[in-house]
Amino acid sequence: MKRVILVIAVALMSVMQASAQNVKIDDKELVGTWYMESMQWEGEKKTMCGKATGYTQFKYYGPDGEYACAELALTKDGKIVVMPHEYGTYTFKDGWYSEMGREKIKDAMVMVDKTTFKGTWQKRHDIWKKVSLSDKAVKYILDCCKTKETPADVQQIIKQNMFK
Repeated sequence: MKRVILVIAVALMSVMQASAQNVKIDDKELVGTWYMESMQWEGEKKTMCGKATGYTQFKYYGPDGEYACAELALTKDGKIVVMPHEYGTYTFKDGWYSEMGREKIKDAMVMVDKTTFKGTWQKRHDIWKKVSLSDKAVKYILDCCKTKETPADVQQIIKQNMFK
């Protein structure tokens, strides 16, 4: 009798584990702010981001498709430097992901759960964690990303005067 109960318990646990692995995370869970927890280039050791390295990345996914990405560095004197990377739009539907109008890629981003996603970019494997930031902090980083693009007239002035 004990063996039968044990076999049933093991079988039930296997079924529960398999069904838990197949839980679909809704695409809308991507909306919010995220930071890079780690990155690993193929064939290299995983790099943990954050305080130990003084480096991470920030991504913002708005409910209307707004997208921003910035690198964040911690200086030796404890100050944060925001280095805007890009600002534009994203799409994410049924595992198909695209940002900045680039080609959609299947499984380039995989939602692990509501607070974690894995991503692959040019043979680099990233793990991202959802983070709650104040509206003020998010707005500041978004504004940095929005102003990354130098206006054409300012570009022309710089070219004429500094790249002679």
